[in-house]
Amino acid sequence: MPHKENQNSRSQQYEDLATAHGGYWRYDFIDHAYLYNLHFPPERFFDLLKSQIHELVLNYPVAQGTLASWVGDLIDQPPERIVVGNGAAELIKIVSGHVAKKLIVPVPSFNEYANAAPEGCVVEFPLETPSFQLDVDKFAAEALRCKADVAIVVSPNNPTSLLVPKADLVRLVTKLAEHDCMLIVDESFIDFADNRDQETLERDIALYPNLVIFKSMSKAYGICGLRIGYMLTANAVFAEKVRSGIHIWNLNGFAETFLKMAPEYREEFESSCRQVRKDRDQFYQDLCTIDGMVVYKPDANFIFCRLPDHTPTGPEVAKTLFVDHNIYIKHCEGKSMPESDRYLRVASRTPAENTTIVAALSDILALKNNPAPSTTTEIK
Repeated sequence: MPHKENQNSRSQQYEDLATAHGGYWRYDFIDHAYLYNLHFPPERFFDLLKSQIHELVLNYPVAQGTLASWVGDLIDQPPERIVVGNGAAELIKIVSGHVAKKLIVPVPSFNEYANAAPEGCVVEFPLETPSFQLDVDKFAAEALRCKADVAIVVSPNNPTSLLVPKADLVRLVTKLAEHDCMLIVDESFIDFADNRDQETLERDIALYPNLVIFKSMSKAYGICGLRIGYMLTANAVFAEKVRSGIHIWNLNGFAETFLKMAPEYREEFESSCRQVRKDRDQFYQDLCTIDGMVVYKPDANFIFCRLPDHTPTGPEVAKTLFVDHNIYIKHCEGKSMPESDRYLRVASRTPAENTTIVAALSDILALKNNPAPSTTTEIK
């Protein structure tokens, strides 16, 4: 066990990190909290940045028109349908804070959509427990009842890592269209889904004038520090409302360079996503060996778990992981859901790191030597 003074120091560091929103690389711990692709970008991208460092620092970057054309090259879409943001967070701030009059979002979900909206302008739609699956018919009915003009669905969802089937989303966007309600589908984690090409709505964007897709490129492309996200829609009026909220140089030269080069890295990107899925699937199986843990089968690169009732709470487990094992994760206390302090969200990392955290969790939950028969639950 660590020395008591060291434990106190580690506890304070944990409390400090709990209020931080990044900069984790400056600390020496294993980050199972942030959700990004460890296997991308390729090293040749960093070599390119090094070779152009003077030009990238000394010159103005390009503006929105060129950025949109480069994203369009990457996703095979015309640039007029695209708005490029300084991360998806910039686009969320514009839509939730200035474009939407009344916004509805299933919960638990990514908090920023609600946080960025003015007080009284958000309706939270509780996901049914314990499945946390979205009933799109009930969701559509509630959106119409509260007269929402923008509905949000994150798929795969954060923190549950569960995908909403494409057929359900098509039914939802069709229902909402009858009442002039825009549907934003956040597909930031879709590249980690096993059937990504069958589930993404990007190729169907022209069919639904009230459909918008948000994509944070930080997650799938592993470029959190570059801050790139985009919005895709065939609705020219909505696109222009969002575009008008973007300032002229909202991305820097490093991000610009990535977007310009990204199409050349397609093969490496697909390979990296396959590796993420492989590591995640093994991680899921390993977590399922912890007696009493409810483990939700993931569609993204992280896993949602419910702790056994007789064990420490999520915040207690997260703190102990950090203080005693130098591992940082996110617990779900404070999320809009029943018994939120019983849930954890754990990012998948390398196989070795995943094995280490499974062993640490087993230790903390004091189940390793429990003679009781396994009661592990897998939710699919």
